[in-house]
Amino acid sequence: MEFSLLGPIAVTTGSGELSLGPAKRRSVLALLLLQPNTTVPLEQLIDSLWEDEPPEHARTVVQGHVSRLRATLAQGGADAYGIELTTHGSAYLLRLPEELIDAHRFGELVALARPEEAPGDAVPLLREALGLWRGPALTGTVTSPPFAAAAHALEERRLTAVEALGRAHGALGAHEQAAAVLYNAAVNHPLREGLIAGLMRALFRTGRQSDALEWFHRTRRLLNEELGVDPGERLRGAYEEILRAEEARPTAKPAAVSRETGAGAAGAQPGAQVPAQGGPASGGADGSGRGTAAPRLLPRPPARFLGRERQLAALTAILTDRTPQESPLAVVAGPAGVGKTACAVQWAHQHAAAFPDGQLFADLRGFGEGDEAAPAEILRDFLLALGTPPERVPTSAEAASALFRSLVAERRLLVVLDNARGSAQVRPLLPGGPHCATVVTSRSRLDGLVATDWARPVGLQAMGYEEGAALLGAMLGAERVAEDPAAAQELVALCDGLPLALRAAAAQLTARPRWRLARLAAALRDERRRLALLSAEDTGIAAALRMSVARLSADDARLLSALATNADGHLNSSVAAALAGYDQERTQDALDRLAEMHLVDEESTDVYTISTLTQLFARDERGEGDGSGA
Repeated sequence: MEFSLLGPIAVTTGSGELSLGPAKRRSVLALLLLQPNTTVPLEQLIDSLWEDEPPEHARTVVQGHVSRLRATLAQGGADAYGIELTTHGSAYLLRLPEELIDAHRFGELVALARPEEAPGDAVPLLREALGLWRGPALTGTVTSPPFAAAAHALEERRLTAVEALGRAHGALGAHEQAAAVLYNAAVNHPLREGLIAGLMRALFRTGRQSDALEWFHRTRRLLNEELGVDPGERLRGAYEEILRAEEARPTAKPAAVSRETGAGAAGAQPGAQVPAQGGPASGGADGSGRGTAAPRLLPRPPARFLGRERQLAALTAILTDRTPQESPLAVVAGPAGVGKTACAVQWAHQHAAAFPDGQLFADLRGFGEGDEAAPAEILRDFLLALGTPPERVPTSAEAASALFRSLVAERRLLVVLDNARGSAQVRPLLPGGPHCATVVTSRSRLDGLVATDWARPVGLQAMGYEEGAALLGAMLGAERVAEDPAAAQELVALCDGLPLALRAAAAQLTARPRWRLARLAAALRDERRRLALLSAEDTGIAAALRMSVARLSADDARLLSALATNADGHLNSSVAAALAGYDQERTQDALDRLAEMHLVDEESTDVYTISTLTQLFARDERGEGDGSGA
């Protein structure tokens, strides 16, 4: 006879599983199994079975369940296993060999495993332990706080075992297995820092540095948005360990390069370790970070990236137009969901060979639910990536910025600063050397950078029909789009040509392979459902717009809400002033700020448009989307 707590509550004998009856009876058994060979007071059972005030006949109900359990166990041959359910006054005792309980066997196997000292023995022990799990612990019990707490405690023990198995695989050099073991648990527990730290190390050791760093930044955002905290010591330690390990990797001996002409740099292959013009100074004993391997911090290339040839060409013209005194700076700006990050990262990967001393990347979190990234935080990451020992990183943003500029002064380095809120956030992060280039992405035009740092703007607009249909075809298969080109065209229009919305629509269709494009187009015509349908799990156009609107002043947000009531989305400042109840000057200033944030578009002098999706979002925000009124 075996008792299962690690999954659905069950009792199994040689002839099959016993019928345990309703949830409360299973819950009585589970509570007795959680405290085997210990008397469990009747009052504890009552408190655990009823979340609210128990009924007057609760004692009788529990007594009835105990009686039926006793009979069920007897029918299953409990006596032969030394199992006995007895009454002791107003308490109950389930006497049995504890090794018959899967949770007990799990604990013993985990205790025997020593992943650091004896990883070869630990792997089979931990695999056997985790193999006892058949689903969420205590499935089938009532949903009261005591059972929720017990299930959580068991789940914590399971996750600890998963982490231990990952460490054991890592100690044996089986980093792919470690990553596979840790990945699913990390997806399901995205705020468990020790688990994410282990996954990051495993991914890095399999050569997937960008994936490892992406997990750190994703978890950092979640911690900030959900809990309002920064990464703890374990997660931060893994991040810094990866940066230092990457820097310490031996560099390949470079081919001869002419110092005068820099010949060979432009033809270097991505990842080749070619010194910068002027060459970083050798040696790192002074903590400068010189002589270390080039950092490669770019995220993965965007999947199914299509089009944007004109913008990519503009970036090439700007960022390769070097003068002896200036390091080129481009600002990729556009509305939420238009694909700014994808465009910048695509260009960076295409031209990585032109920057043999490394590529740095940072998410400035300018348009997120949490706080924007402080320059000192980003500079610390950059300096660590460039080989500066942690104890040599200055604490002030000014000193860290000066050290950063000094370290990269003679390097061929690319810096990608994603999701900037404003120019002031960007300036301390700009390299000063003439051989460096910087790409900044933002929903704001960042006119301040244009004025003070000669930033060159690259505007990104919504996709036209051909580009949008091609993106749908890349996501869904060209045949599926070609069978109904009219529906594809309508989908592009309903998504306002925004790549983020089109990708969300493609995700809906990928999950429903029997749907024709016309069926989704028909669903999206319902303006009450459109924003919800254009979301995919933790991403979507509504979430992106919410981040933009959250950065507006109350007056500007009120004007945007008023503009959403305009029927066709085309208006001038006089119409806008009438809708908002503002005077002309106040309205014009607010329209300029909304245009700078790409929430409205100034098509020509005093002619403004607001996209349909922005209108729908603004209406929902003011309560019109659910019929509640303004």
